[in-house]
Amino acid sequence: MDRYLVKPNSKIDLKAISSDHYKGYQGTKEQAMELTKIMNLELDKLQKIQNAEKKHKILIIFQGLDASGKDGAIRNVFGSVNPSGVYVAHFGAPTTTELSYDFLWRIHKKVPSKGEIVIFNRSHYEDVLIVRVQNLMPENIWRNRFEHINNFEKMLADEDTIILKFYLHISKEEQRTRLQSRVDNPEKHWKIDPQDFKDREKWDEYIEAYNDVLKFTSTEYAPWFVIPSDKKWYRDLIITSILTDKLRKMKMKYPSSKYDYTGYVVK
Repeated sequence: MDRYLVKPNSKIDLKAISSDHYKGYQGTKEQAMELTKIMNLELDKLQKIQNAEKKHKILIIFQGLDASGKDGAIRNVFGSVNPSGVYVAHFGAPTTTELSYDFLWRIHKKVPSKGEIVIFNRSHYEDVLIVRVQNLMPENIWRNRFEHINNFEKMLADEDTIILKFYLHISKEEQRTRLQSRVDNPEKHWKIDPQDFKDREKWDEYIEAYNDVLKFTSTEYAPWFVIPSDKKWYRDLIITSILTDKLRKMKMKYPSSKYDYTGYVVK
C-alpha cells in the first residue's frame, strides 16, 4: 500500500498522479469487488474485537473534491461492519456557535473513544481548503493552521488514536460526468449544491490547496493516502485493503473473562 502513501514533507503534484486505477493491477473489476466483499467481512470481525478490547481508538478521515465519492466509499467499505462502535461525523459549514470558538473545537468533540471507529466525512481540513480558495481569511491565518492541525493530530496519536487519512483523487472530467449525472437524475437533485459548480471553476486552486495539505500534514502518526477514485471499485478495494491490513497488524484479542464458563450448561 506504500504506492498510495504520502511520505512526510514530500512534494506532491496531484496533476501528475493518475486518478485512474493502477495500471499494474492484474485483476478484473469483478475480482476486485469480490475481494473487497471478503475483506469487508474480515473488517467486521476485526472491528468487533477492537470494540470488545476497548484499547484502541481509530479515526479515519475522508477528503476530496465535490463528487469524489466520499459517501460511496464510506458505504461500500463499512457497509458490512456492525454499526455498534462505528460512527460517521459529517462536517458542513460551521454554525454561528461553532464559529465563535477555535476551528478545532467542533472537531475535537467528535474524535473516537476507546473501542470506537469514527469516520470523518470532510473534516478540519476544510479550514485550510475552503477558507484559502474562497479568500475567507488572510493567508497567515490559514497557513498557521497546518501546524495547529499537526499538533492536534499528534496529541490524538499520543493518546493512542490511530489516524488514517484518505484523499479521494478524481479527474476533472470524471467530476464533470458525476455532477452531470446528478443533474440528469431528478432523484439526485437533493445532492446538488449550486456552490459545487462555482467550486468547479476553481479546480486548479483547490488542487494546489490539496497539494499543500498533503505535503505539510502527512506525518508518520497521521499519514495521508492518495486513492485513485475514477474507478469506484478500485477505490473501494484499496481503502479496504489499507484498513484491513492496519487492523490486522494491531494484533487485537478478545478480552478474557474473569469467570470460567467451561462446561457450564444453560438451563
